[in-house]
Amino acid sequence: MITIDIIAHKIIPADKLRNLISLWRFKDEKIVFTNGCFDIIHQGHLQTLAYAADQGTKLIVGLNTDASIRHLKGDERPIQDQHSRALLLASLSYVDAVVLFDEETPLHLIEQILPDVLVKGGDYREEDIVGYDIVTQNEGAVMVVPFLEGYSTTNLIAKIKQNESTTDDEQQPS
Repeated sequence: MITIDIIAHKIIPADKLRNLISLWRFKDEKIVFTNGCFDIIHQGHLQTLAYAADQGTKLIVGLNTDASIRHLKGDERPIQDQHSRALLLASLSYVDAVVLFDEETPLHLIEQILPDVLVKGGDYREEDIVGYDIVTQNEGAVMVVPFLEGYSTTNLIAKIKQNESTTDDEQQPS
């Protein structure tokens, strides 16, 4: 199997997830779940994903679909399509599975997975994280990775737009 096929194989359809989780549970793996849009992967994302991976033996990343992101963030997003974003995440050695979800939140995925650890990055309180009740009722842990200042997709997009407008201004005849 070539490398890109190995990477793509880590992108799991939601209907196939149950079998994979059953296998991992049988092998007594500690399953960690995190989620996000991951539109332009940056250092903040990598820090959150690496931290999440360190909390168990298998890391599942829930990825918002393009439609879900448009609903949450507007028609100009996502910058990258869901297949590209999924491949980028799956290419990380410490990500074991990427699962797309169409809803605004990953609640249904969390109910299906029942992770041992739920990790979210940013300025959340554990109790406010979607899935907190489900995970803690099943004796799992919920953790928040501190937000890494200066790293966000929104900030990156704003910086790119600012650079483009500066370049456009410089190219205008005087």
